[in-house]
Amino acid sequence: MTDQVKVAVIGARGRMGSQACAAVEEAEDLELVGRFGHGDGLGDLGGADVAVELTVPASSPANVTHCVEQGVHVVVGTTGWDDPKTEELRALLGRHPSVGVLIAPNFAIGALLMMSFARQAARFYESVEVVELHHPQKVDAPSGTAARTARLLAGARREAGLGEPPDATTDDPGGARGARVDGIPVHALRLRGRVAHQEVLFGGTGEALTIRHDSFDRVSFMPGVLTGVRQVADHPGLTVGLEHYLGLA
Repeated sequence: MTDQVKVAVIGARGRMGSQACAAVEEAEDLELVGRFGHGDGLGDLGGADVAVELTVPASSPANVTHCVEQGVHVVVGTTGWDDPKTEELRALLGRHPSVGVLIAPNFAIGALLMMSFARQAARFYESVEVVELHHPQKVDAPSGTAARTARLLAGARREAGLGEPPDATTDDPGGARGARVDGIPVHALRLRGRVAHQEVLFGGTGEALTIRHDSFDRVSFMPGVLTGVRQVADHPGLTVGLEHYLGLA
């Protein structure tokens, strides 16, 4: 029998963090060696091989930096990793070439498939918009999944020679047309009773295509979290998107 992978969870008192702790404890090939919450010193992370970072955007970069400097691989589920922060992390990992970091905007396998299918469809439709729906405790908008989906759509459209989606709107003082992420309209809804939901809506002359994914419970993210934990050591450097571990990129 191979040795168990030692895992620490940062953000262990949160909804996702507590679920991740339970999933690690139930996995025979993993051992939970540390639970860290707000204000806790990370130290040596309990001797962990891999840390799962599930906190808030303001705290995540410092937590990940600490892990990397300790030689601990990191699976990051916190959103807010924009290009400047990502480039700083790449530079840090250049000084720690044996360490792997996975930043995963979404851990749900269905959500990754949704993004993959949407990217395939993007070159066939003139119009596309993204709508994401989450619980009202979510602090950032749009979601990391929606932002990444929009960038994937925009890249696929550029490769196909498509311009920005048609839109004759000239008067929108209240922002009813949503945000623009790489030219793609993205709309964020915050509703009690929701967990994590997203749809990508395509339009062409005389037809429409909608690709939608729904997570009704955070348990849906756990297979992806555990996949990240098990594989991150095999991918040194920075990987953005769990789809790269699953052959969906």
